[in-house]
Parts: sequence; structure tokens; C-alpha cells
Amino acid sequence: MDDFIQKIKARDPGEKEFHQAVAEVFESVKPVLDANPEYRRAAVLERIVEPERVILFRVPWMDDEGQVHVNRGYRVEMNSAIGPYKGGLRFHPSVNLGVMKFLAFEQVFKNSLTTLGMGGAKGGSDFNPKGRSDNEIMRFCQSFMTELFRHIGPHTDIPAGDIGVGAREIGYLFGMYKKLKNEFSGVLTGKSTNWGGSLVRPEATGYGCVYFAAEMLATRNEKLEGKICLVSGSGNVAQSTAEKLVHLGGKVVTLSDSSGYIFDEMGLDAEKLEFVKLVKNIKRDRIERFREKYPGALYFQTDHLLDHNPLWNHKAACCFPCAFENEIQQKDAQNMLHNGVQLVCEGANMPSTPEAVDVFIDSSVLYAPSKAANAGGVAVSGLEMAQNSMRLNWPAEEVNSRLKIIMKSIHQACLDAAAEYGEPGSYVAGANIAGFVKVVSAMLDQGLV
Repeated sequence: MDDFIQKIKARDPGEKEFHQAVAEVFESVKPVLDANPEYRRAAVLERIVEPERVILFRVPWMDDEGQVHVNRGYRVEMNSAIGPYKGGLRFHPSVNLGVMKFLAFEQVFKNSLTTLGMGGAKGGSDFNPKGRSDNEIMRFCQSFMTELFRHIGPHTDIPAGDIGVGAREIGYLFGMYKKLKNEFSGVLTGKSTNWGGSLVRPEATGYGCVYFAAEMLATRNEKLEGKICLVSGSGNVAQSTAEKLVHLGGKVVTLSDSSGYIFDEMGLDAEKLEFVKLVKNIKRDRIERFREKYPGALYFQTDHLLDHNPLWNHKAACCFPCAFENEIQQKDAQNMLHNGVQLVCEGANMPSTPEAVDVFIDSSVLYAPSKAANAGGVAVSGLEMAQNSMRLNWPAEEVNSRLKIIMKSIHQACLDAAAEYGEPGSYVAGANIAGFVKVVSAMLDQGLV
């Protein structure tokens, strides 16, 4: 296995996030390979790490001053063994091929865990929407879709939103797709609810993460009620995570963005969360503005030179990283344990470094990896696809009920797979094994393609 990982690193140098994701999955599935020698003969590892298709294209667009810019567009269609490709689009300066492959690889197993028939993909651009006008973002999205439309479709590849891509961007992308293809179909998810979007979809990743955390605590006869919770991020996932935690009686004391974080010892409530949504979603401003409205809160600037993030060094019972990949370093994990953390449930994609994950695994902390804990978003994207196919809109209560059932099913699948292969109680092993076995079985059923 170590030799295999080294070959991947040599073949795809510089793609550290992709290497990290592959190593993390393959470390867990060693017992599966040992129990199923036919997997090695069929070279499933070699096949599953290689994208079925990678699309890279230029995206020229014009700003409001008439200046032309050129960005790169990506779509990595990783695996379609159990359904059409499904995964978000990310607009952020950090986007490159390695990041896209990492996210697409993770998406394969995440989608497999949802119980819905969806393959894995990811895409996006190194375009930075921050500070851009609505017209500039519209022009960029339209240019992006003039190439992407050739490669997607409701039965082929169904993109969704991700960092930098919300309902506004999805609307612009869909409008251009509809014009180019002359059809109105469920080709994108995360749409506005008045033209095909699903209720609860914007909240689904955060809500699902909290539902998963509640299932984890239930294994120890505990509840979220009354527990102090640290949440990183202040975007869609962090907002909905905080909202559901407050609804279930948790006390959320932190939120953050790239500039720093707030600490509110009194805890956030519905009114404070509405102000956060106003600042981040409407005004598109910094989380620091929270302190102007609520001066009792503290604000700390981020020091990127530190080997830890002070946000994770507060007394708490539960931590929900909902910002970015690798935001939790080894020192952060150690600080969490020192401060009495019982549970870490990942809302962002791979927010913990391998060293931090080792700290969690070696402790008694309940730790849920992102591919299981944040699968609620893509699960409700799958439900949006189903509603689009039937030309129906389910009420919020029905979507939320289905989301709860899916997250409960994912939780149980993780425990069952971990126990079957000698890792009882390990959500890392369970999530990787359960997702891997389902995808590989489908690959073998369909022959060498």
C-alpha cells in the first residue's frame, strides 16, 4: 500500500490534498482488500484513483471597466459506477487540479454513503467572486457555462454549489445552460425554490452534520442540549450548523471567516444568527461586524503564522469545523482534548490534517470525517433531482424528515462496516469502507470500462 501511494505521488506531483485523501481512504480499506483478493486482481485501486474524465478550459470574461480577464475552469468526473456524476462547483483562488481531484475523490465515497444513486465529481474555477459586482459574476458564470454545458446533463453530470457558488451563481449558470441547450431540466442543484430548487437544500449540509453529531452522542446516551459548541466558518454550512445546534439546545460561541473569529460567551441565538446572515449573505462583509452590533462579543484577528488556530482553544464539548480543508492542525486537536472536547464533527471537506486525525483516533473523542458528517448537502441535492424529475416540490417537513433518515442511515452504515472489518466504533474506517465497498462492487459488476 505504501508503494502504491508513492507511485501516485510520483505520477501526480504537487497534488498534496489529493494524496492526503487517497492515503486516508486506502489506510482504512486494507482489511477489505485482504478479505477480497479479487479486488487486487481487478486493479480496483488503480482504477478508482484515476478520474474517468478531466475537463480543463479557459474562462475569458470582462469586468465592469471593460478589462478582460482569463481564469481556468475545471470539472473532474471521478466515478460514475453507481450513478451520474454529482458534486459541487467551487469559485475560489485556491482552486487547482489537485484540489479538484481531492474533492471529487472524496465525493465518490460521500455520495455512496447517502444511499442515493450518485457518482462523484467536482469542478470550479480559480475565479474570486469577492468584491465583484453582480454583473461581473453573471458574465463570468455565463462564460464558464459556455464550455461546461457540453459535458453535463441531468443524466450525465449534475453540478451543485460549493464555496463561492450559491443560489445567485447557480441561477446565472442555469440561465446560460438553458439558453444553450434549449431545455429546462434538473441539470443543476441548489437552485432557488421558485424555479426548481428544494426546500432545506441551503441548510442541508449544516443540518445533516448536526443530526449526525446527535446520533454519535446517542451512542453514549448523551444529547447536544446544554453543550458548548465551537463552530468555524460563517458561510452557508457554518450558519446552518449553528442554527440547528441552537434549535437543539446547544450553545454556539464562535464563528469565523478568513480575517478572524468572534467569541460570544453568552452564545448565539436566532436574532444573532439573523444578523450574521445579513452581514455575510447580504452585505458580504467581515464577521468582525458582529461585534459592532453585539459589543459583549470578542473578536480575534487570524494569525496565519501560528501552528494553531486560537478558535479551537476555548472550553467546549463539541467542535464543528465548517470553514476549509486542513484548518485543524495537530496543535489544535491537542488543544481540543485539553479543553474537554467530546465530539468533532466535520462540516467542511477534510478540515483536519492527518496529524490531527491521528490525535482524535488515539483519544476517546467521537470523531466523524467529512465524507460521512457533511453528506447531508449532497443527499438533499439528490432529493432535489428526484423532485425535478417528478416536477414536484416536497414541503420542508418532508425533506427534513428524509434528511434525518439518510443521516441516521449513514451513521449506522459507518458503525456496521467498522465492526465487520475489526474497527468497532471507528467512524473513519466505517465511512471509508462502507463507501468503498459499494462503489467497487458496482465497478466489478459493470466490467472493465
